[in-house]
Amino acid sequence: MNRSKRTSAFLSILIAAAFLVFLIFPLYWMLLTSFKDNSVLFKLPPEWWPSEPVMDHYRKLFADGVFLGYYRNSLLVCLTTTAITLLAAMFAGYGFSRFEFKFKSLALFSILSTQMLPVVSLLIALYTMYNKYHLLNTRAGLILALTTSCLPFSIWMIKVFFDHIPVDLEESAKIDGASRFGILFRIVLPLTKPGLLSIGIYSFILSWDDFLYSLTLINKDELRPLNAGIAIRYIGELSYDWSSIMTVCVTSIVPISLLFLFFQKYMVSGLTAGAVKG
Repeated sequence: MNRSKRTSAFLSILIAAAFLVFLIFPLYWMLLTSFKDNSVLFKLPPEWWPSEPVMDHYRKLFADGVFLGYYRNSLLVCLTTTAITLLAAMFAGYGFSRFEFKFKSLALFSILSTQMLPVVSLLIALYTMYNKYHLLNTRAGLILALTTSCLPFSIWMIKVFFDHIPVDLEESAKIDGASRFGILFRIVLPLTKPGLLSIGIYSFILSWDDFLYSLTLINKDELRPLNAGIAIRYIGELSYDWSSIMTVCVTSIVPISLLFLFFQKYMVSGLTAGAVKG
């Protein structure tokens, strides 16, 4: 390797390292702040490592039943939304992939176009409709809203996977006497495992990060998910307990971090396969 190539490689590594530090630093500072007392947060020069780490914020947080209630609500809503999205997207994607019917392209485009609308533009109409059908302040109503938000992209993604499974496999199974559901569950779905896992991760993350639907459709404190609960309970108008807020934020990213830790390879391979095949 000549000198210019070595210099180019060194600069590439340097830029990548600087970008990585830029991305990780907010997370590091959030974690650091959660172990500091409020009295040293604005000290100059700042403490890059806490001189006297405190665990009081974590003890206080886990002793707070309200926070655990927010956490339980988020997990319940996200897991149910993910399960329903997977089931609905699987049947819809398979139908669009295997059956021909009138206005199929228009229907596909219409489904995807709903993803293009800003959530804020839907909230007023959604709130009125939910009020009419008594879905406000119910977990079922929030799950329904989040499922409709996750479904369009999920249907398109899983359809791409179904499109690239040879129909001959299904024809052979049909000749052997397998039913349509038997073919779907025993032959097709195992071949689309990366796609299903990608959809599951995407739906869970989208639901976990939701703020607008949760804040608008849920007004009872005991039913609020984590994001809306943090905004209402822990962030005040005039004063901020930054250490407690950072402690809540650190705790709230644990499920998403674990999800990426264990399923990252499926997420990357699923999205990459979908992009290439599409």
